[in-house]
Amino acid sequence: MSEKIKELRKKAMALPLSPGVYIMKNKSREIIYIGKAKALKNRVSQYFGSQNTHSDKVRRMVENVYDFEYIITDSEFEALILECSLIKQHTPKYNILLKDDKGYSYVKVTNEPWRRISYALQKCDDDATYIGPYKSSYYVKNSVEQAQKIFKLPTCNRRFPQDFKKGRPCLNYHIKQCCAPCTGKVKLKDYNEYVDEALDFLKGSDAKSIKRLTEKMLEASHNLDFERAAKIRDQINSIKKMRDKQKVVNTSVQEQDVIAYASDSKKGCFEVFRFLNGRLFDRESFIVDDEGDEPSIRSEFILRYYTIRDDIPRNIVLDKEIEDAEILEQWLTEKRKRRAYISVPKIGEQKHLVDMCLQNAFETLGQQVGVVGKQYAVLEALRDILGLEKIPYYIESYDISNTSGSENVAGMVVFENAKPKKSAYKKFKIKSFDGQDDYGSMAEVLQRRFNEYLKAQSEQNEKENGFAKLPDLILLDGGKGQVGAVKPVLKKLGIYVPLFGMVKDDHHRTRAIVSEDGEIAIRPNQSVFSFVTSIQNEVHRFAISFHRQKRKKTVTSSTLTKIDGIGEKRAKALLKFFRTIQNIKKASLKELESAPTMTHDSALSVYNHFHSEENI
Repeated sequence: MSEKIKELRKKAMALPLSPGVYIMKNKSREIIYIGKAKALKNRVSQYFGSQNTHSDKVRRMVENVYDFEYIITDSEFEALILECSLIKQHTPKYNILLKDDKGYSYVKVTNEPWRRISYALQKCDDDATYIGPYKSSYYVKNSVEQAQKIFKLPTCNRRFPQDFKKGRPCLNYHIKQCCAPCTGKVKLKDYNEYVDEALDFLKGSDAKSIKRLTEKMLEASHNLDFERAAKIRDQINSIKKMRDKQKVVNTSVQEQDVIAYASDSKKGCFEVFRFLNGRLFDRESFIVDDEGDEPSIRSEFILRYYTIRDDIPRNIVLDKEIEDAEILEQWLTEKRKRRAYISVPKIGEQKHLVDMCLQNAFETLGQQVGVVGKQYAVLEALRDILGLEKIPYYIESYDISNTSGSENVAGMVVFENAKPKKSAYKKFKIKSFDGQDDYGSMAEVLQRRFNEYLKAQSEQNEKENGFAKLPDLILLDGGKGQVGAVKPVLKKLGIYVPLFGMVKDDHHRTRAIVSEDGEIAIRPNQSVFSFVTSIQNEVHRFAISFHRQKRKKTVTSSTLTKIDGIGEKRAKALLKFFRTIQNIKKASLKELESAPTMTHDSALSVYNHFHSEENI
């Protein structure tokens, strides 16, 4: 602990046990963090205690604290109000700061014979008609896309009538999502009727659109215009299908927000689903630094989010419990001027909505770290099955290969973001002993690997050393014996990485993951089972291919050592220089003499050996 931290801790221990707000400042006297506390002494002193319990973000903040101030309040609720006001005024670096970039959106209708409908984030001086403004860009975008599909309006960049018959209709035409004006077979009158119906749909409700279209369909049928009646019938069916899809995100609660938080221990993502009149009308995603203390970070997010939002719903539904829920409810109620509620559902429709919101949060977070949805899902499932603290983005796996103890080698493969990273694969020759000892071999390999890691950390040469990265998970091809042999090695080196084995059945197929405490079944989760199987197969393939390569070189080398004057050292040098036995056989005497370690006599022996065989 540095002298400055000790000094700050001494100052913190002298604080009163009263509610209030604390203000952290750096050496330049800039405010870098503002927080509230029920008891100032207890809360502030935690920052300047053991740094091992802090998240990376908090640790970085504490390192930059030069001094702090505090303001005592009469209650914790007053502290919350003051904290909110000060954060809004000073925007400290280490607080959660959400940018209020929620602008208005519009439905844009171009002013041309063949009109186009699209969504726009702002009005432009382009002679187009703009319908709006709407507060939710998500709602506008979805509604326009629905209208384009239902009424089969083009979404391509082709210009009409200039591009008539200049190419084949696109895929949307073949899947019946575009009327294909580009074919030149659609009348302008019919096309504009589709546009008008789409605009009526966007301005009104589903029920009104269906009622209006039904009247038109009956009128066309009465006039024996069955072709037009069939087209209107298809539009009505499309609206009904679209409405059925939306029922998935409908709720019996008229007005509410659903908030879920996904984290991978480095970054976190808050996903917000906003419901009005029982339907999802908006969604937002926010990426934040993960501070480790989830109840606290959830409370801070709610405070920040509803500071920049004026429309507070009656119900706010969360995926997990938060810190200071009652005080936040009181603050939301005062801001809303009507009662607001915070709840964490355990079952039923609300729990289903929370799970859906959480799934979207993980999807968004996965995109941030370069992992697609399926890969993120399998890594998340693996984390849960193994009980890991964070998602294992970077996995190392090891296997031993030998033939009755000879040519003892090991292979290390790396899976990053659930995909093989072949540039990080490593090969090992077992050096500490001869003979077959898989436990001893595995212990030696892991010791050498993490000795290199510690060396890289001390020298700070991560770019030059492929061992400089610490994995999130280690998987050994083997059972409890291998895990038991490696665990003491890691503990002695001070390496605390989750360690498990991968065991196979009698048919040499992956069966389960094993720890020192026993086996963990993975078959019920097909995605995890397939993923672990692919890791085990890949590390086995890599290790055995290295073993075969080394064995082949040994056999080849032994062919040369049978020649007079050629020992192990000269045989290896010849193979390295000429690469193959065939090249050595074809080499002239002069070329053999030019090889490293070779003399005239040894070169002559090699030359005579192969050429005498030819004569025979």
